[in-house]
Amino acid sequence: MTSMELNQELFRQLAIVASDENLMRKTIKAIKRIIEKKEEQDTTEQILASPAMMEIIHKGDEEIADGNVTPIKLEELWK
Repeated sequence: MTSMELNQELFRQLAIVASDENLMRKTIKAIKRIIEKKEEQDTTEQILASPAMMEIIHKGDEEIADGNVTPIKLEELWK
């Protein structure tokens, strides 16, 4: 399917959904989930593409492997 065909199909389906409030709510919820996943994926890709961030991650991994960490109880984490 071309981009234009996809766009037309999307609007056809939205026209059907628009006649039912319950379907509209479900559609909006689903679209928001899709957008959240896309944003998470974009953030992950940005981190992986950044040499500086990858260096920080690798240093953290080394510190954990060497035991250079201070354990924090879960209850204390959000205080």
